[in-house]
Amino acid sequence: MTAKADVIFEVMKTQIELNCPDCHSTSVKKNGKKSYGKQNYQCKDCKRQFIGDHALTYQGCHSTIESRIRLMLVRGCGIRDIAEIATVSIGKILNTIQGSAYQLTPKRQYYRKLEVDEFWTYVGKKKRKVWLIYAYDRSTGEIVAYVWGKRNLKTAKKLRARLKELKVDYGYIAMDNWDSFITAFKADNKQVGKQHTVGIEGNNCRIRQRLRRAFRKTCGFSKKLDNHFKIFDMLFFYINYGYV
Repeated sequence: MTAKADVIFEVMKTQIELNCPDCHSTSVKKNGKKSYGKQNYQCKDCKRQFIGDHALTYQGCHSTIESRIRLMLVRGCGIRDIAEIATVSIGKILNTIQGSAYQLTPKRQYYRKLEVDEFWTYVGKKKRKVWLIYAYDRSTGEIVAYVWGKRNLKTAKKLRARLKELKVDYGYIAMDNWDSFITAFKADNKQVGKQHTVGIEGNNCRIRQRLRRAFRKTCGFSKKLDNHFKIFDMLFFYINYGYV
């Protein structure tokens, strides 16, 4: 006598939570199929049509890819490294950089003490130096204001004017012995000497660790000035809000 066994196969259904790539709404419905057979979805709120991340063959179209690219950019990865790691095109990474629009707003209107310093970078070739001049609050790690230009009195004055434009007031300005700083901030209470700029010097090291194009010895560098500025805008925003 043989016993007859019934084998029951349970088909597990995978639940996929979809979010609209534009408005991030979870109110999504199926909306037919694409000509190449993949399921098409439509957001009920903004009417955007899209394919779910789970069905994508190219990672450059993934809804979270741009945020991942930005995070890798400010974590020391070069463009070619990101293209290899994230399996996206170099064009996708450049478009992400060019499409970014970060702006810093001071978190306070008064700072007891700000430190200022200059930071050299280059674009295209090492002889083409582009200087970053910026103000830093050691107590909070905030980059308060910054300007770009040559390493001269004009750029130092531009930083002071930028602080006034942002309506930032401060008790002291700490700086090294560079004459341009001393002249540009002659009307302010000053602390002059390297012993007073330990905080911003440490932040300079952090910048050089976080951006491939800021490394002292590297083959990675900016080819376009606009992309150079946008990458630094991105990094400073990420630093100020604790993402790196």
